[in-house]
Amino acid sequence: MDSDYLTKAKDILKKYHQEHLLYFYDELSDDEKNKLLNQILSIDFEQIFRLYDNSMTNNFALTQELSPLEHFEKSSFSKSEIDRYVSIGENVLKQNLFAVVTMAGGQGSRLGYHGPKGTYLLNLKPVKKSLFQIMCEDILRANKKYSITIPWFIMTSDENDMATKEFFEVNNYFGYPRDSVTFFKQGKLPIINVDRNLMLQEPYLIREASNGNGNVFLSMSKNGILDEMKKLGIKWISFGGIDNVLLKNVDPLLLGLAIDKNEQIASKSIFKKEPLEKTAVYCKKDGKPAILDYCDIDLELSEKKDENGKFLYREANMLSHLMSIDAVDKVSKIELPYHRAYKKNSFVNDEGVKQVPDKPNSFKFENFIFDAFLYFDNMILLRVNADEEFAPIKDFTGIYNPDTAKEKYLKFWKSAEV
Repeated sequence: MDSDYLTKAKDILKKYHQEHLLYFYDELSDDEKNKLLNQILSIDFEQIFRLYDNSMTNNFALTQELSPLEHFEKSSFSKSEIDRYVSIGENVLKQNLFAVVTMAGGQGSRLGYHGPKGTYLLNLKPVKKSLFQIMCEDILRANKKYSITIPWFIMTSDENDMATKEFFEVNNYFGYPRDSVTFFKQGKLPIINVDRNLMLQEPYLIREASNGNGNVFLSMSKNGILDEMKKLGIKWISFGGIDNVLLKNVDPLLLGLAIDKNEQIASKSIFKKEPLEKTAVYCKKDGKPAILDYCDIDLELSEKKDENGKFLYREANMLSHLMSIDAVDKVSKIELPYHRAYKKNSFVNDEGVKQVPDKPNSFKFENFIFDAFLYFDNMILLRVNADEEFAPIKDFTGIYNPDTAKEKYLKFWKSAEV
């Protein structure tokens, strides 16, 4: 590495009082020195300290005017209504105007699993299936039904990109046409500790983390995904997480409903049964579509009903979204708000020893995809049956565990085959 780069890195670290990041520089190999200097020169220090300082001074209490977001219920549609919306959606699908984005940047650490979360195997007897295979089979069914090949875009992260691509290669892309699968990486931000210092993960590596699923829009723009979609003539894009084994990536009903009502964004929800369950719900903030975090929901708000006895704030987010290409293009040019999370993160101390804290010691900053909704006047919200469309795998100890997901998956497909 040219000495000019070292001088430049030192100047940056001095400006932001982060000289400790070079404490072990002289002990590193040439490759490690290059890696560390490249990382320092690529980090937007101004951004991370602005986020930190703002998060310390902002009042996070609810200041917006809350109102309910109206929703449709799939179960209340007549057959003729469903047929009409589905027909509209299928017309778009048959014209190859639709793409799928799967957000799969996470690791399986909460499952005690080492590797990309999408490679986690669900024990579906007689064969095990990875979450990637389950997602792939869902899209393949739509391809077969409409005689099309839907472009499939998979968002990875720095930490799992290579392993994800290797997994697809080893499994021959699960039968999906290779030239219709595109991987792209989401962005990342440094982790910062409570003393306003960035931390070393290794003596040659600053600890960073992916900056949330809301970064998908900017990442699509930076990686040329939006340009590719435009060249393909894509008009509508489905966004979903990798961990819901009952996710319907291709739903002509939701698509047709959004088109019929002339809205650019649409989402699915499930009914929140327990009033104080730790689940975010849809609402409007200052008249704009939004998500209300569970920590901002008290019993009174959760029990609130309209004049017909329907709950006003019980539509739970299930990470199943639909957006027009124009909507995605719009929000890709906007810096979405960041949310601060207080986490435990190991680090290399001043003596070069790795320490594992026993309590949260640092902050990470994330965008969430639903923050994009605030930039639109309205959206379609469709309540669906959780037994048919929602079986996420989050961890082993909570309600969204692998055994529950497997049970719901097998039950659904058994009934679908009858």
